[in-house]
Amino acid sequence: MFATLSLPAKWIAAGLALSFVMLVLLMRSAGLSVDPWSPSNLPFAAAAGIALALRVAALRHPVPWLVLVARIAGYYAVLTAIVLIGAVSTYPLAALSHGFSDAALQRADRMLGFNWVGLYETVAAHRSLQLLGTAAYRSIYLTPAVILAWFAWEGRSDEVYRFLATFWLAAFLTLALYPLMPAIGPLSYLWHGALPYLPESEIWQQGLIPALRSGSDRVVDLGHLRGIVSAPSFHTASAFIYIAAGWQIVRLRWAVVAIDVAMLLSTPIEGTHYLSDMILGMLVALVAIAVVGFIAAERRRPAAPHGLRPSRI
Repeated sequence: MFATLSLPAKWIAAGLALSFVMLVLLMRSAGLSVDPWSPSNLPFAAAAGIALALRVAALRHPVPWLVLVARIAGYYAVLTAIVLIGAVSTYPLAALSHGFSDAALQRADRMLGFNWVGLYETVAAHRSLQLLGTAAYRSIYLTPAVILAWFAWEGRSDEVYRFLATFWLAAFLTLALYPLMPAIGPLSYLWHGALPYLPESEIWQQGLIPALRSGSDRVVDLGHLRGIVSAPSFHTASAFIYIAAGWQIVRLRWAVVAIDVAMLLSTPIEGTHYLSDMILGMLVALVAIAVVGFIAAERRRPAAPHGLRPSRI
């Protein structure tokens, strides 16, 4: 079945395979494991089984609607695999990290004139901002599903592979940078006393990271994965990647921009991120978009006729 994949699809499959191998090595180095028989794994196994069954059915019975459904399911499966591998990887990376960078990240915020506590107090005082912020923050899962389905419907497989490759590269860069600046986040670092509002990301970093480092927490539960990356902000990186991809869909362009701007505005509080986290996340996204865009442009460039060389000026 691998032989039937296009070259870009093979690259993404190879990237996923490499990511999985690196994850296994990281887990072993940190002394962590995943219980393969945990009931919380069933939704992921079921989703993978459905995607595989649809692909097999579409190969045997290539009816247009079935081919489309199988294609969309395959795209979703790849995106889910990237997210799952990335989320699990944060645990061994946190376990192998040292110290915390909150003081440096907060100093950067002060230099930028960003008042995280003031923004938090504003959100905590308005229920409407909390509801809107939570919805916008959770759109990180909805927006890529819509983008991939739209590209599949229009038969734009090259755009799909470009989007998935960019998302994968941004996740890779985020994970590579995270151990250099682990943090518990501004809510735990800056706020003292009772919490008037508990954001979507809560405050588990301050307990989970030390537990992983000490070895008291050794089993990663796939059904209860927690986002423990502060810098770079992957929500921010995702927002810029979604906007870049959504801009290619004329009918969805402004809707994607509006949703992702809202997600960016919600990220400091709902994601408990410093502004400096978000700037780093933006830079990660821009690098990933530029690298994948350059590779895509090189692939589209027509090859020179055999035996001919570019003339020198």
